[in-house]
Amino acid sequence: MTSSDGQYNKKGVLKKKRYKNELADLQEELVKLQYWIKEEGLRVCVVFEGRDAAGKGGVIKRITRRLNPRVVRVVALGKPTEREQGQWYFQRYVEHLPTEGEMVLFDRSWYNRAGVERVMGFCTDEEYEEFLRTCPEFERMLVRSGIVLIKYWFSISDEEQERRFQKRNKDPKRRWKLSPMDLEARARWDEYSEAKDTMFEHTDIEEAPWNVVHADVKRHARLNCISHLLNQIDYGDLTPGPIELPPRENDSAYERPPIDSQHWVPARFGSNPVDT
Repeated sequence: MTSSDGQYNKKGVLKKKRYKNELADLQEELVKLQYWIKEEGLRVCVVFEGRDAAGKGGVIKRITRRLNPRVVRVVALGKPTEREQGQWYFQRYVEHLPTEGEMVLFDRSWYNRAGVERVMGFCTDEEYEEFLRTCPEFERMLVRSGIVLIKYWFSISDEEQERRFQKRNKDPKRRWKLSPMDLEARARWDEYSEAKDTMFEHTDIEEAPWNVVHADVKRHARLNCISHLLNQIDYGDLTPGPIELPPRENDSAYERPPIDSQHWVPARFGSNPVDT
């Protein structure tokens, strides 16, 4: 598509208004999917992996923005504790898997071992090779148990990653996103490429294939990923209609305490209410 159809700008990026409209439509469908997962007792596990700054967090935020966190939750684990380091590798992830009527989004997952741990030397060669052997069987086991397992890899070019890193570095509100691991990964692009290729070779299985998202354009990546996710589950519309709100009680005999007896947050904008 080009800018000639009026929906794309000169750089070939979907215009903001069209993007927002498309996203709103997809988020409405996600609400329908949420109700379906809850009603049908589905267990859905979505794995998000990819290069640093590829946009995984951005699409996760757009997925969850209109959803109930009690039905759709995000798992983003930090560095393993000393106790977790002594566990079976997959153990710390198993406890976060979805129960009936739940969808879990993993912002990075057990694939840390095939990526950052491998490149940075945080695991031994034996641990890495064991992961490549056992991960496909682990995932087949999840699928046999009834879990809907969906895996996404966000693919970003070297040039676009560098541009996003530079943008983060210039913006104090974004600079926290530049972790020491990110900076080290930036210097090891080729090593990460080799690790990713090896990971795909062993774990791109029929039961749980990798779905690659071209992520150089954030708007396109978000819409494409969410649209694909919705197509992975055959769902219906169980969204309830408007409910009839009961009348509010009015107990005129109750006398409330003075409003100035409460500790109000200073009204920097607007003014404090006269009653609550």
